[in-house]
Amino acid sequence: MTAAGIPAEATKQAEKMMKVVILMEDTCGNPLCEYEHGLSVYVETAAHKILVDAGASAKTLANAEKLGVALSEVDTVILSHGHYDHSGGLPAFRSINRKAVIFMQQAALGDFYHGERYIGVDKGIADLPGIKLLNGDFRLDEEISVFAGIGGRRFWPESNLGLSEDVNGKRVQDEFRHEQGVVIQGKKNLLVSGCAHNGILNILDRYKEKYGGCPDAVVSGFHMMKKTDYSEQEAAVICRTAEELKKMKTVFYTGHCTGRKAIGLMQPIMGEQLVPIHCGAEFLLKD
Repeated sequence: MTAAGIPAEATKQAEKMMKVVILMEDTCGNPLCEYEHGLSVYVETAAHKILVDAGASAKTLANAEKLGVALSEVDTVILSHGHYDHSGGLPAFRSINRKAVIFMQQAALGDFYHGERYIGVDKGIADLPGIKLLNGDFRLDEEISVFAGIGGRRFWPESNLGLSEDVNGKRVQDEFRHEQGVVIQGKKNLLVSGCAHNGILNILDRYKEKYGGCPDAVVSGFHMMKKTDYSEQEAAVICRTAEELKKMKTVFYTGHCTGRKAIGLMQPIMGEQLVPIHCGAEFLLKD
């Protein structure tokens, strides 16, 4: 027995687990939670309490409180890329947590647009205390690292074509240099990838190049959402992506910008390897 009266074996098992909670997502999974277009993922390990993205607003904080997640205890925040629906909750987070370091790519401070609508981060975020701007890959410690520099255009999401960056007053195609994958390594390895704008297969190629093999679990949108029906070619690309993911010994937790239509096409191919996420969902990665 431990001093707290908890069996030692149970304590050892808890240390081996990685807890993941979806604080914000586009769909409702818990009636206590508010939901909106955005993503925020809380990950708890024996060593860290990590927030990957903060959703679009302070609603993320309200959800955390209802779900029993103490954001005031978070020690590390990582922004997956420079869009408002992942960064909008950061100012409210900083008001309740002054100690956590917030890691983001320098490029995430660019001016990003969807058509004529600005979708970049609030410029005031750059002035928040505890911001650490990165330029490429970075390892925080033995457990947490991030990687950028994702090349390749294998099944690159066509929905990216409507997204641009203002560079010196000229609109150019957003190449998503600001996107980074978050890797949390333990007995099980987790990859959190926000929206996978660079294409989930290209991101996994970069992961394999850097870390070897495939992660045990991935939490990511696939940026396949479309308001109209898919063309035959678009549907074929989604199904071929699912076939490639099926070959990996990885469980994919997806939602946000993947879209229900895409999940509907992928699920019959991937079966239990594809798990739709919803606001308030929680799961454990065990040894």
